[in-house]
Amino acid sequence: MEIMDAIYHRRSIRDFTDAPVDKTAISSLIAAAVQAPNAMDRQRWAFVVVQDRALLERMSSEAKAHMLATMTTDSVVGPLRARLSSANFNIFYNAPIAIVICATEADTFAYQDCCLAAENLMLAAHANGLGSCWIGFAEAWLAQPAGKSALGIPAHYRPIAPIIVGVPRATPPAPPRHRPDIIWIEP
Repeated sequence: MEIMDAIYHRRSIRDFTDAPVDKTAISSLIAAAVQAPNAMDRQRWAFVVVQDRALLERMSSEAKAHMLATMTTDSVVGPLRARLSSANFNIFYNAPIAIVICATEADTFAYQDCCLAAENLMLAAHANGLGSCWIGFAEAWLAQPAGKSALGIPAHYRPIAPIIVGVPRATPPAPPRHRPDIIWIEP
């Protein structure tokens, strides 16, 4: 798959089949992720792969409870309160795998590096016929001691990008893109 095709056709997938994804495929995605640019070539990232569906369900419940307890009414996710309150809503969309990309040092560059690795991982997933989605609902809980403990994440690591991966049941159409503001500075 050509890179421009992957960029233009990758979508956030929130509906997966029950098909398993083998460790070789996941290792391939992580290998692509670590090819991302990173500040001073320090490669300050770690990957936690969760394939345990019971743990994923527990993580979903605990992350939802954390969000509901900490969100304010003016929060951008405030309108989603009813959805987050539903016992039937799984924030991981029943995906078979979650990969949590963590910064191994607490600095802005490591955070940015993990974001770049996440994009590589998601593009690689698409190129290999897999779907992915960054699950922002999980971020705040994963940053808590309880979230880190549940996944065995060292206390000094910072979870950055929880990405779900699986075989997509369907691919949604592309949403319209707004024309960006572009400021040209020319001689």
